[in-house]
Amino acid sequence: MNGRTGAGPELVIFDCDGVLVDSEPISLARLTENLQRIGVPIDLDTVARRFTGTSMTSIMAHIATDYGVPAPEGFVDAVRAETLRAFDAELTAITGAGAVLEAMRKRRCVASSSDPQRLRHALALTGLLEHFDGHVFSAAMVARGKPFPDLFLYAASEMGVAPEACVVIEDSVPGVTAARAAGMPVLGFCGGGHWAHDRAGADLLAAGALRVFDEFTALPHLLETWDAASR
Repeated sequence: MNGRTGAGPELVIFDCDGVLVDSEPISLARLTENLQRIGVPIDLDTVARRFTGTSMTSIMAHIATDYGVPAPEGFVDAVRAETLRAFDAELTAITGAGAVLEAMRKRRCVASSSDPQRLRHALALTGLLEHFDGHVFSAAMVARGKPFPDLFLYAASEMGVAPEACVVIEDSVPGVTAARAAGMPVLGFCGGGHWAHDRAGADLLAAGALRVFDEFTALPHLLETWDAASR
């Protein structure tokens, strides 16, 4: 990239849920239970397939359109609060994430579909927040969340790095789609607990990921060999 043989990307942009913290099995289960409670005929597999990596605002818009069930007053806040309580009891970092971030010397930030409170809570709870020096960006900061490119472009702009000099680490099809729309190459991570099917890597590759990996400890090597991998 940019002719910098061996230099690798200038900025690594991490998604949070399913990449840094193993939150998706927790949050998708809580979302499914609450959607069923308000009369949406949907199961966990469908929620995971359709809404992993998508903001609550977008999710509820789709639910209203596709199922004719608008969100009752206070519904989104209630789901968020229940999910945060579940995080306190169950949330863990992705295996190896802390050690990799501790050793990483490249500039990095987080760009996530989660609302700011949940995002910072999850990173603090798992001990990962300190590795980002306050560079944590939420979809609430932009007009459109993933799969639109707004969030990744905003993060790159705030960090002062051109989009083509970034690499994004994503676990979801909407996230990969957003990064590619932003002109950023993507490495697809499929080591989170929500990836329980054989097509995990294939789905991310089909969406535009350059490579996929399922062990966080493989990331340093992928970044070190980035120029060769990206040509």
